[in-house]
Amino acid sequence: MYQRILLPTDGSKASSTAAEAAVTLADQFDAELHVIHVLEHDQSSTDSVTAPARNGEEAVRAAVELAASSGITATRRVIEKRTSIHQEILTYTAEHSIDCIVMGTRGRSGLSLSRAVLGSVAELTLRESPVPVMTVHEETVIDADISSVLVPTDGSECAHTAVEHAGELSRSVDATLHIIYVVEIGQVLNGGRVERLREALEEIGEKALDFALEKVQSSTYLHTETSLVTGPPYLEIVRYAEEHDVDCIVMGTHGRKGIRRFLLGSVTERVIRRADVPVISVK
Repeated sequence: MYQRILLPTDGSKASSTAAEAAVTLADQFDAELHVIHVLEHDQSSTDSVTAPARNGEEAVRAAVELAASSGITATRRVIEKRTSIHQEILTYTAEHSIDCIVMGTRGRSGLSLSRAVLGSVAELTLRESPVPVMTVHEETVIDADISSVLVPTDGSECAHTAVEHAGELSRSVDATLHIIYVVEIGQVLNGGRVERLREALEEIGEKALDFALEKVQSSTYLHTETSLVTGPPYLEIVRYAEEHDVDCIVMGTHGRKGIRRFLLGSVTERVIRRADVPVISVK
């Protein structure tokens, strides 16, 4: 499924976790691993090697050595920034036919790759990447194998794309696929006819789950579990992942315009920040 994986790194703790995730993913899929660091212009000064440059180059070396310890030969490259860092990442992605990017974030404090230089790189990459982006943070737990995958659906076209990707991922590694629909409790608390409204929302959820199940079972059999849960969506998704020992969450975004909303407090952004497992965002 994933043949060429890209790991942009900057030497942060989150990038170290991302390196572990990228190596694990490359090992499970027998994929090529590309490790890059993008230098700012002032980092490439001929007068002296700055601390950020040293950190970036050392991070690349550490990731390559980590890959080698798992029997993976990684391609390494330090790139001098010509445009913006995220554009350099996306240009490398296009030029080398990368099909998955693995990036570090700063978890509960917000999306970021670094305290200073790379503050918006993860956000911009997620917004514009044409390929799936796996994000992790410092507290993310990386399992050696993906044996269970969670994908939330809301019945939207974007969710259908995520379901398809999650189904393909689960089938490729023989994992159990969990599909959930969250009935947001806030939608029913203020209604005059709470029970009837709740029942209507649950019926919508059941139809969305049935449609998702039909999509992933349309070819070969896939072990799938579906659940309808109630509560704040991001909290219920994270809770479900924890209670069912999920190894990875797949979530849809809404393209360039929607991703801007997604990074300003929506469900996907909150799950990325709070989940203790890797999150793969797809369009």
